[in-house]
Amino acid sequence: MSTSMATKVSDIMGDSRLSKDRKIEELRKLRAEARGVQRAGSESAMSADDGLQNDLRVVEKALGELDGDIEEKGAATL
Repeated sequence: MSTSMATKVSDIMGDSRLSKDRKIEELRKLRAEARGVQRAGSESAMSADDGLQNDLRVVEKALGELDGDIEEKGAATL
């Protein structure tokens, strides 16, 4: 089953109008969004099996395919 995040990533990766750098930029935005949701989930009573980890994994996989290594910012990363 495809998640909303997987659909967004697929749309970005499949958009031939976007340059590689632009795809990386857009994927990094999605990654920040997914991490924010994951962080909020870790601070609440949300289920551990709610798909948040999978969303992050989908984005990171796409970034890896584009050689868009993740830029870590500070010690507060998950």
